[in-house]
Amino acid sequence: MELGQAAETSRSYSRADLEGFASLGGSAVPATVPEPLIAALFSYLLGVHLPGPGTNYLKQDLKFLAKAAPDTELTARVEITRLRPDKHLVDLWATCTDARGVLICEGRSLVKAKDVTA
Repeated sequence: MELGQAAETSRSYSRADLEGFASLGGSAVPATVPEPLIAALFSYLLGVHLPGPGTNYLKQDLKFLAKAAPDTELTARVEITRLRPDKHLVDLWATCTDARGVLICEGRSLVKAKDVTA
């Protein structure tokens, strides 16, 4: 791992995805993509790609700036902003944009990871 290293993933959420999400909580089907589904994209990136398997989420602070419409491709990205090898900690900046480049959310993630070196 190194400063500036990044990973990203893209996906869209269909009306059926939103219906499934609503059924889990017994609520009405949302008109826009719920924030937890967007945040899940970051969890996927951190656990699978960067830092990867064995990563433990310690803190996430996201600011949602715009709504995401169903069936719109969303791109989530994480970038390493700080490495603390002595504590096995990695700070990352997280962003999610839609297909038009609109910033949907941004914020910080702090994780504990294996093999952190400066």
